[in-house]
Amino acid sequence: MRTTLTLDDDVAALLKKLLARRPGASLKQIVNDALREGLRVLGRPSVPREPYRTRPWQLGGSLVGSLDNVEEVLSRTEGERHT
Repeated sequence: MRTTLTLDDDVAALLKKLLARRPGASLKQIVNDALREGLRVLGRPSVPREPYRTRPWQLGGSLVGSLDNVEEVLSRTEGERHT
């Protein structure tokens, strides 16, 4: 099949690097190999992952009491004249 592709600059640069490393290969061979590999990977069913879970860690009680009231915590730690 003959077709025209427009390559992004970064893709063209990667192809040029591959051409330099494979002296006997043609651009057609490299593009076909890359497409075969990419399509093979894309065609695989995705492997479901287990959801990430954060493990709880007991830190102990708060040293300043309840942290629900920020004004009260600041008063306890910095004194009544905090700003």
